[in-house]
Amino acid sequence: MGLVVQKYGGSSVADAEGIKRVAKRIVEAKKNGNQVVVVVSAMGDTTDELIDLAEQVSPMPSGREFDMLLTAGERISMALLAMAIKNLGHSAQSFTGSQAGVITDSVHNKARIIDVTPGRIRTALDEGNIAIVAGFQGVSQDKKDITTLGRGGSDTTAVALAAALDAEVCEIYTDVDGVFTADPRVVKKARKIDWISFEDMLELASSGSKVLLHRCVEYARRYNIPIHVRSSFSGLQGTWVSSESIEQGDQKVEQAIISGVAHDTSEAKITVVGVPDKPGEAAAIFRTIANAEINLDMVVQNVSAASTGLTDISFTLPKTEGRKAIDALERNRPGIGFDSLRYDDQIGKISLVGAGMKTNPGVTATFFEALSDAGVNIELISTSEIRISVVTRADDVPEAVRVVHTAFGLDSDSAEAVVYGGTGR
Repeated sequence: MGLVVQKYGGSSVADAEGIKRVAKRIVEAKKNGNQVVVVVSAMGDTTDELIDLAEQVSPMPSGREFDMLLTAGERISMALLAMAIKNLGHSAQSFTGSQAGVITDSVHNKARIIDVTPGRIRTALDEGNIAIVAGFQGVSQDKKDITTLGRGGSDTTAVALAAALDAEVCEIYTDVDGVFTADPRVVKKARKIDWISFEDMLELASSGSKVLLHRCVEYARRYNIPIHVRSSFSGLQGTWVSSESIEQGDQKVEQAIISGVAHDTSEAKITVVGVPDKPGEAAAIFRTIANAEINLDMVVQNVSAASTGLTDISFTLPKTEGRKAIDALERNRPGIGFDSLRYDDQIGKISLVGAGMKTNPGVTATFFEALSDAGVNIELISTSEIRISVVTRADDVPEAVRVVHTAFGLDSDSAEAVVYGGTGR
């Protein structure tokens, strides 16, 4: 008997009919001889609605109470799903993140998993139950407070449980048929990928692909847990994410030269103007940002002007952290010694990802030629061995993604990709 962890997103359990449809799929997995653990997200846009409600009540709610509020959404889903499974004649038990043994640090709203002690889950499985776990949440190791893992945290919950339970696979069910070469909401001819390596998936996730959270893939790679991304709305095979390629029929699925094109419009750009070009200045800027607990993405320093000895440093960060970063830098302005700050939240990032680009000349040229032909101006450039990222105007992003996707022959010859549900909110 194998052990399978399944995760269902909010669009899959958006209403009563969706919950009943998911329950049938879970029962089918149980009938196939598997022990089944299910991680579930809040129904539809419940989390967004709870956030809106909190903002109406208090402009700055405490982290502890905010987490207590947000975790209610997953508790509703898990209980309803357990009821639906029992209605199909199978036994199920629901567990909150803390009951499931998801232990986190004490950072509210974006906690990280420290350990998973799934004793109660194992007991439930041994007794023949299907275990339903509320995703996105855990309990802090020190204060025993309820915590949440941040956006997409249910994916991380699922992979962490799969690792702790030594599962054969972690199945991530969503509203598309797998991982595509681009967001099918933007590129209608995006092609489904049959298999992708952890490394390429990590780059796509960190570059804006919303199918899997970066932390989820990172966790899966660390513990070598294969992920199968598929749709709960169809019976089609999805995308396998693993360290080794998969067998399909008599042939092995090989890694493509280019895996896909990702985009992200959730970032902003800050330019620190007039920084003295001497050792320690950049360190002071980024130490200020680090002390404010802000993660940066792309960083570019301009060539110093010979006449003034001053330079500009630009970097990107989440829009939600923009005000905090500006305030932190302004407070430390006398110590750093820059002239001014420029803030721009009307930007977008386009990233080309593929392990094959490091051994195939011409990839960079094709990428920039495609953008040039489309009249897309580039503001920042960042590269790694398997990724090229550029920052452009936010309005240019959809067209830039489409022309790059076409330039690398990624367009599908078959029907358009299907997005089954979800509001994209």
